[in-house]
Amino acid sequence: MHKMSKKKIAQSLSLTCFVFGFAGWIYIVENAVFHPYTLGLHLTHFANWPHEDTFGAICFAVSFISFFVYNLIKDNPRQR
Repeated sequence: MHKMSKKKIAQSLSLTCFVFGFAGWIYIVENAVFHPYTLGLHLTHFANWPHEDTFGAICFAVSFISFFVYNLIKDNPRQR
């Protein structure tokens, strides 16, 4: 078995954060379209923070940064 490199772990982590961040953002976007009055409400009844709109903004930022990092560190076959 080969050892997993730090680069491979960083690639996997950044891609996973991108996918889940984007999915969270899409959820809030759809919620804003169909239930705009809920954006100021708490995301969950377990905590007072974050609100739905804050969660959407955080998800978008995580998605954007993660995709940027993924593209910086991914293997580029043209450079081989």
